This record gives sequence, C-alpha cells and structure tokens, in this order.
Amino acid sequence: MQKSILSKREHQVFSLLIQNHDTREIAKALNISEKTVRNHISNAMQKLGVKGRASAVIELIKLGELSI
Repeated sequence: MQKSILSKREHQVFSLLIQNHDTREIAKALNISEKTVRNHISNAMQKLGVKGRASAVIELIKLGELSI
C-alpha cells in the first residue's frame, strides 16, 4: 500500500469537506479551530499543486485518496 499524500488530519478534513460540511462544522467535529482547518486545506492544496478546494478534491479522487 502506498503512503498517502495527505496527513491523517488533512484526510479527515477533506473527508468531511466532501460530505458538504463547511469550515466551522469541520472545526467543531474535529475539535480544532477554523484557522487550523483552513491551514490543513491550504497545506493539502500546496502538496497537490492546485488552487482551490474543488481542484484539490478532484485531484485527490483521481489519486485514489478520496472517494465519493
């Protein structure tokens, strides 16, 4: 099994994001701040070389990191 591109927490954030949760809801569910949620999303987008959450989700699905 190949190593995930995302950290465990980044994966948790994106899993909730694709379930249509907003930043505030994700922060509450994971017991972290909204800024931390945004940081995780930003870090993942940087790793993937994409701009925007939607592009990150598409790339993660292509890579088999997420499924909908």
